[in-house]
Amino acid sequence: MKNKARNWIMIAIFIATFMTSVEITIVTTALPSIISELHGLAYQSWIMSTYLLTTAITTPIYGKLADSWGRKRVFQIGVILFTLGSFLSGLSPSILFLILARALQGLGAGSIIPLTFTIIADMYSFQKRAKIMAFNNTAWGLSALLGPLLGGFLVDTLSWHWVFFVNVPLGVLIFLVITFKYTETLTVKTGLLIDWYGICWLSISLISLLIGIQKIDANIWLAAILFIISLLSCFLLIKQEKHVSDPLIPFKIFKNPTFSIQVITSTLLSGILIGYQIYFPIWLQSLYRVPATISGLVVTSSSVMWLFASFLVGGLLKRFSPKNIILTVVSIQFLAYLALLFINSSFPYWGFYIIAAISGFGMGIVISINIMLSQHLVSKKLLGSATAIITLGRTLGQTLMIGVYGAVLNLFLRFQLHDVKFAAINRFISSTNQVNTHYQKIFAPIILNSLHAVFGVVNLLFVIILLLNILDPNKKIIR
Repeated sequence: MKNKARNWIMIAIFIATFMTSVEITIVTTALPSIISELHGLAYQSWIMSTYLLTTAITTPIYGKLADSWGRKRVFQIGVILFTLGSFLSGLSPSILFLILARALQGLGAGSIIPLTFTIIADMYSFQKRAKIMAFNNTAWGLSALLGPLLGGFLVDTLSWHWVFFVNVPLGVLIFLVITFKYTETLTVKTGLLIDWYGICWLSISLISLLIGIQKIDANIWLAAILFIISLLSCFLLIKQEKHVSDPLIPFKIFKNPTFSIQVITSTLLSGILIGYQIYFPIWLQSLYRVPATISGLVVTSSSVMWLFASFLVGGLLKRFSPKNIILTVVSIQFLAYLALLFINSSFPYWGFYIIAAISGFGMGIVISINIMLSQHLVSKKLLGSATAIITLGRTLGQTLMIGVYGAVLNLFLRFQLHDVKFAAINRFISSTNQVNTHYQKIFAPIILNSLHAVFGVVNLLFVIILLLNILDPNKKIIR
């Protein structure tokens, strides 16, 4: 492939990465306006979770199709669906219409997100890939920084509809560049047998799991039933995939222990990532009474360090084995988070920004290595499936742990409240509400203990990651 065409493709991938990642931060800013105009308070969580749900379900399906139909066609399908979903979301006259349009957006994102990594792996060698992925990560970093600002500007100057419309010209541009500049390098199969049963069991398993997570607090028995359905469907999926000639998920790639460890590491780290993104601002607002805008900067410090660290990955891999890099970096992250279990109100609030920066720095190194190593360990014909599996793991890690953290927090809050109504603590959580000294003395230790419990779970995840990577048999530097 000529350098000029390759540069055009990288621009398209950069824009695609920005477009799909900014979707979350920009929509979050517009949610109050959307809920108010469409009268959708009762369904507000589904505006985000529906997008996440359809993205998770379709990610492995697109990964398989990309290995069979080729990257170009599947990527084009994803861009079309995402762009159409964005356009329809902007036109939404009701909350139900918006939720369905968001589901269509997610169907497109399920293709775009993993295939950006797959196309990079197709075009660049392992040695050059770290630098290119670091460049592409800047799109993710920019979305984290600019998303809330752009969303606020569009809502204030135009309307919430433009939060979605802004994706339409980007989608058209990406489609045109891929159509005219990208030449398919993969040999496309002519007689593809679609594993419909595999798609069915995978969809039921993921839908049951993700909805079950959403229902943990509201209805524990319904959540338990959904978890059982998810496990049963997962069992039937594995059984199905062992007996088909062209499986949706080629489970044979999990026979390589290093590959499996990379997937699990990335999944658990993504669960840790969503933990500090949600609960650091809550900690700062509720216990330090820091304004919402200032508390949100704790996530920004993480994003900046993630970007910086991703540019170091290539140099580190030339000198050290992936196993030693991961163990060292995760150990440093673990020590930083371990401190959270012992701090009290005398701990300076700027310490959270330092912990978030350390966390972001580690994520930028380890998750980049997870993706690169998992791609390196499989054959060319399974590259799309392998990338889709690790992308799915990252999505599931965040979604599952949102539910777990929420359940742990609520459990510890209710256990300590006794005769105090749960609604009373809701006002205390936000720094915008004035709280008298009496309530401060009552609620502060209750929230502190509950947050300690949440980050106790986070530290447990770090221990699991360290133990898994100690068991990794691959100790060599990759050349």
